[in-house]
Amino acid sequence: MHDDGVREGERHVEVTEPERRRNRLFAPLAAWWRGRAGHEEPQPPDEDADHAHSPRARRMRHLGGSIWFIGLIALAALLVVVMAIPRITAPARPETLVVASLPFWNLQAGTSTVVSNKDSVNEVSPWIYGLGGDGSVTRQYPPDRSAEVAGQVEKLRDAGVPLVPSLANITDGRWSYEPVARVLHDPRLRDRHVREIVELVEREDYEGIDIDYENLRAGDREVFSRFVTDLGNALHAKDKTLSVAVFAKSSDAGYDERNVAQDYAAIGRAADQVRLMAYDYHWGISPPGPIAPIGWVREIVDYAKSQIPPERIVLGVPLYGYDWVGDRGSNLTWLQAFQLATEHRAETHYDPVSQTPWFRYTDEQGQQHEVWFENSVSSKAKFEVARGAGIRGVYLWMYGYEDTATWTRLAESLPVGD
Repeated sequence: MHDDGVREGERHVEVTEPERRRNRLFAPLAAWWRGRAGHEEPQPPDEDADHAHSPRARRMRHLGGSIWFIGLIALAALLVVVMAIPRITAPARPETLVVASLPFWNLQAGTSTVVSNKDSVNEVSPWIYGLGGDGSVTRQYPPDRSAEVAGQVEKLRDAGVPLVPSLANITDGRWSYEPVARVLHDPRLRDRHVREIVELVEREDYEGIDIDYENLRAGDREVFSRFVTDLGNALHAKDKTLSVAVFAKSSDAGYDERNVAQDYAAIGRAADQVRLMAYDYHWGISPPGPIAPIGWVREIVDYAKSQIPPERIVLGVPLYGYDWVGDRGSNLTWLQAFQLATEHRAETHYDPVSQTPWFRYTDEQGQQHEVWFENSVSSKAKFEVARGAGIRGVYLWMYGYEDTATWTRLAESLPVGD
């Protein structure tokens, strides 16, 4: 007995019965936590040892352990449910696209180049279809070359490269406005034209079609957009693709009514690919200068991205040049430019602003020439624009016999399959 008159064994009477039950219930949890921490705290002597072995105490201990075990199971079940919930991720970015555009006059050499570099190309567009005077689909190449063209197309098929041929408003070897305008502005002819194109794609087992209708006028804007929309819907219904080539511009109006005729936003909604013809900044009837100065190319891509989803934009890269005498230039290939510079011992320069090579020479008649062309270095600068802009890819306008190092530069900047 202490001086306060309370027996030593009776001091626990101050703890209420509910508190006693609660302490006994959570004792296993506290013990488990102390064991988890790697140590046990010293325990005071238990004056209620006899009660601890009572049936009621054992039931309470079993209850406390069961509650803890049930809690662990519930936690594990929760983790399983959380892990089973699908993660929300951004849509996968489409595969980088590299298209080889082969005009029919370069189809044989171009096909050989594509087959040799098929790991760097995942689509080919033979530029082989045109329009008849009545707006029907015809072949651009002369009849006596039919077997040759068919043979090259078959080689491309054998190489396993998807074919998306180009259809241009070329009639009898020349750009022609009237046939395409007649088709666009007549709903009956327009519907027939859409059906004819879809039938061509299905009959020849092409992946799709590339529309290259050039030199349209401002008044054709709405009907051209309607045609592209109708054609896109019809092709998509057959699981085929639509590509549309557009003139380069850095504003909706551009520099000419041919730019006004092409509504980037409307075309971008309908087509799987919008191919930017980012070349001929200087061309055959302009003063000499770079064909695709890099600053201008960036402006074109920036504007296109403001109107068209970037995954549908394909940047056109020229693989050719011009040889000017005064303000008149004629097309030439990289190989021809190299041969001219070698023959005339001309010093080749590289313009750092436009990222373009050029040189001057004097011919046998004493005429002064100025040549601007594209090589692997200038092409790589454009590949890097496409890569940096995050657009779908590029198409190469393979006029003929390009710089062979272009393919190495292409694989460095835009490897396909990545």
